[in-house]
Amino acid sequence: MRSSLSTRLLNWSGKALVILILAFVVLPAIVVVITAFGSSSVAVFPPRGYSLRWFENALGYRDFQTGLRNGVIVMLWASSLAMLIGTTLGIVIHRFEFRAKRLLEGLLLSPLYIPHFMIGLGLLMLTAQISLARGFAVVVFCHVLLVLPFVLRSVYVSLHNLDPRTEQAAASLGAPPLRVVTTITLPQLLPGLAGGWLFAAILSFNEFTASLFLTTQTTQTLPVAMYNYVREYADPTLAAISSIYILFTAALMILADRLLGLGRILNLDGR
Repeated sequence: MRSSLSTRLLNWSGKALVILILAFVVLPAIVVVITAFGSSSVAVFPPRGYSLRWFENALGYRDFQTGLRNGVIVMLWASSLAMLIGTTLGIVIHRFEFRAKRLLEGLLLSPLYIPHFMIGLGLLMLTAQISLARGFAVVVFCHVLLVLPFVLRSVYVSLHNLDPRTEQAAASLGAPPLRVVTTITLPQLLPGLAGGWLFAAILSFNEFTASLFLTTQTTQTLPVAMYNYVREYADPTLAAISSIYILFTAALMILADRLLGLGRILNLDGR
């Protein structure tokens, strides 16, 4: 009886702790969304009145429009290049043994441990030393470095779940290696690759710390434009654009989970 009671109390306390953690994480986003509908010229919570004018201001602000366009350009290039590079290197590291394998893997995963501002500052110093203009190429290169570990993670999980017997069967029937890869391996890896591209796209579009060092007025992304806005204004416009950010990202993740199964891609189900 005591064991059963203690087990129930432990289960309930664990669930309560999870609920409290989730509330702690989600509560700031709820406050931001509610503040975005305020009618006051200064961001206050709770709002004294409600209005949609800050959403109109956010959607019509020229710097936000330019930042959105630049962010989409950088996101598409960075996520696509990261998927191409990450898939190739992931297959090589997973399938082959060579002397510098662990070193290469450590270098590719190092952005997970190095603060992003150090990567951005280091690239800024490098571009200054070699007199390289801080154009879109530099920003895309930085974002590829930052999102590549997440693409590699997705590729690793997909390769782990891949049944090698299908490839062996195709090879035993006379299919050359390139045909095996294009007709057997890549189609089975497609959900994982799509998930890796999605995570890379979201992370690239939301990247701020490193981008702050590398972007200019003509290449600034939306997070950098938002940072510049909040330095000059204190109205709820930033809360409005942040609310759009939150809702769009949440909808995208839910859609991806429905179509791709993120639990399987990230190996959350333990299989």
